[in-house]
Amino acid sequence: MANGLDRLSYQSRWFSVAPERKFGCWLVMMVLAFSLPPLGQGILLVLLAAFTCWLLRVSFWRWLRWMAIPMGFLLVGVVTILFNITREPQHLLVGVHLGNVWLGVMPQGLAAANTTLWRSLAALSATFWLVLNLPFPQLIMLLKRARAPHLLTEQILLTWRFIFILLEEAAAIHRAQTLRFGYRTLPQGYRSLAMLVGLLFTRVLLRYKAMATTLDVKLYQGDFHL
Repeated sequence: MANGLDRLSYQSRWFSVAPERKFGCWLVMMVLAFSLPPLGQGILLVLLAAFTCWLLRVSFWRWLRWMAIPMGFLLVGVVTILFNITREPQHLLVGVHLGNVWLGVMPQGLAAANTTLWRSLAALSATFWLVLNLPFPQLIMLLKRARAPHLLTEQILLTWRFIFILLEEAAAIHRAQTLRFGYRTLPQGYRSLAMLVGLLFTRVLLRYKAMATTLDVKLYQGDFHL
């Protein structure tokens, strides 16, 4: 059930620390991430990266690879903040003339992009720290102690379970297609990808039906005993 990221939370040096303390640390980190100036947010980012690597016994490059996934989406958002379209080029630091308008960077846009980038990176690294150091059973325990609605806790549990089912099935189908040279050329790759998506949903539905049958056999009455 567990994938690589999930297993890491079990090898954390803080594995036995109470989930309430971890959540409290995360809150402090988030307050700092949203209240510090960009320089402080950058320092917080470095400290959180070092702290996460030490707790999980992983290299800095591995942490960077994790951060690279959401960082791509973040950079796209920052670029849209950075560039402005205007008819008054005197307000631009740098710009390009495009027909009747100018596309460039204004001082306000540069400041907003700089603030958004460092604040988002600091908050993202804090959230990564919590996710990578909080095993799923501790998350359920935390939700129960916080008296979260039972339905919400069940939904989180099922979503967490089906994320790994989806990943396992996708990896198995992709491995089988690769062994049959399904991704040797670009057209074959597109065709194999389309087949993967179709098979994936079919197999996930079958797994869901198997789980529903198992729950019926165990006299499931609509509530998980968490």
